[in-house]
Amino acid sequence: MTRFSGFDVIGDVHGCYAALRELLDQLGYVRERGRYRHRDRRRPRQVLFLGDLIDRGPAIRDTVLLVQEMAAAGQAQLILGNHEHHAVLCCTPAPAELGRPWLRPRTERNMRVLEATLEEFANHPLDWRDFLAWCRTLPLFLDMGSFRLIHACWDERLLGAFRERCPDGVIDAALLLESATPGTFGARLLWRSTSGLTLQFPEGRSLTGQDGVQRRNFRSKFWVREPATLGDLEFQPDRLPDDLAALPLSDEQRAELVCYDADQPPLLVGHYWLRGRPRQLTRNIACLDYSAVLHGRLVAYRMDGEREIDNSKFVWVDGTPLEEMTYIG
Repeated sequence: MTRFSGFDVIGDVHGCYAALRELLDQLGYVRERGRYRHRDRRRPRQVLFLGDLIDRGPAIRDTVLLVQEMAAAGQAQLILGNHEHHAVLCCTPAPAELGRPWLRPRTERNMRVLEATLEEFANHPLDWRDFLAWCRTLPLFLDMGSFRLIHACWDERLLGAFRERCPDGVIDAALLLESATPGTFGARLLWRSTSGLTLQFPEGRSLTGQDGVQRRNFRSKFWVREPATLGDLEFQPDRLPDDLAALPLSDEQRAELVCYDADQPPLLVGHYWLRGRPRQLTRNIACLDYSAVLHGRLVAYRMDGEREIDNSKFVWVDGTPLEEMTYIG
């Protein structure tokens, strides 16, 4: 087994194939026999992808094939993102007792998310079959000892129970089926891990986001020890109105809170559509999703076992211009 001198963690690619190749080049990877590997054979590094390879972008299948080739050669690992989980649920036949043909209903909104991906794979059904089969083997998280990866939120209570059911960290068939039913442990685990901590607005309140979708909840920080108001927890592109941000937390909201403590290993996540210059969120947490597919940046972090996130170790390239995208949703 190859011993790697360090790891390069890459955020949500979403089909930004050209940007991914440029970023790999900057990180010191070269293409040999059709596969990328680190150019330093004496001190090789491995790429760790935070999920969400698919949907939205201009070259989804090329992105998937590149990462699959790296993973097959031991040069990369991928964890499960919410978009991979969504694809598996929408494309896995449901048992008769669910009363529907697929694990996740193929509503207009659900299929709109997958539209660009399905279009690219339409003439490559075997590639699509192989990709879905691969997604079913992906770990939900990676705990590398000195640092951790998860797509959206590390909730030790849920992950502890998950480890007891699935010691290898991979969602098994029973848990995948459970994750398709709201209110179950499986659904809570997958939502929290791949979509983050979300808190409900007070009754009758909602927020229409930049994407035109009306939501009755908001994405929350998962590292604040003693928040007082909703505004203390806001962590999303759409700002809360001032009156909502000033509201104190209810008992129900407090019961949902998660806090990743400052003494835990560094944690790298994606998912959150950040903007601006990549930097740490806290001493030991960084998000690597800087909206590459929305004319942002495709971002990597060069991890070498440090105990604190080092702002000098972010590497990035420009993402995909909006006019080149096949779908934004």
